Amino acid sequence: MYAKYIKRVLDLILSLMALIILMPLMIIIAILVRIKLGSPVIFKQERPGKNEKIFTLYKFRTMTNKKDENGNLLPDEKRLTKFGKILRSTSLDELPELFNILKGDMAIVGPRPLLKEYLPLYDEEQKHRHDVRPGLTGLAQISGRNSISWEEKFEEDIKYVKKITFINDVKIVLKTIVKVFKREGISQEGNVTIEKFKGKQQIQGVNNE
Repeated sequence: MYAKYIKRVLDLILSLMALIILMPLMIIIAILVRIKLGSPVIFKQERPGKNEKIFTLYKFRTMTNKKDENGNLLPDEKRLTKFGKILRSTSLDELPELFNILKGDMAIVGPRPLLKEYLPLYDEEQKHRHDVRPGLTGLAQISGRNSISWEEKFEEDIKYVKKITFINDVKIVLKTIVKVFKREGISQEGNVTIEKFKGKQQIQGVNNE
């Protein structure tokens, strides 16, 4: 009942309220991003949503467009500025995703929307993470965010999909707030966020690099 009918209504109401309340802050962040990082202010990227339907994800940009002498973008760690790190560590870069929730692309709580290129790499169990709308936050985020392994992330995602309740969603949101204030699990050791998912071999610990 909750997952099928009530959850979407709550997402709609709460995301609209959040946008109204946070709009002044978002305008300030947008101005700072434009001054410190350039344009465009909003980073857009195609991500798979419910039933693997592709949608455009919105975030505040956190990296510059610095390129090498050949015109190629520099590695992420060289383009991520101190200001960008602050946006990421506080999750302020994700505020524009409220528009995704309002549009129906996302939910407040659900598996995080990952890269489109990962779709062919999922096994049958992992594919079930797309049975629901992706979320602004989720069970994997409060369980370690980017500091846990891909296997652990997917286990938490599937666990959430199998049991969606109002109480669990409230608990996840409250724990997310605590995590954000503590700035826990922002990145995986040796990476700006987390290393890319490479499929079954990576989960089994096989690394050919």
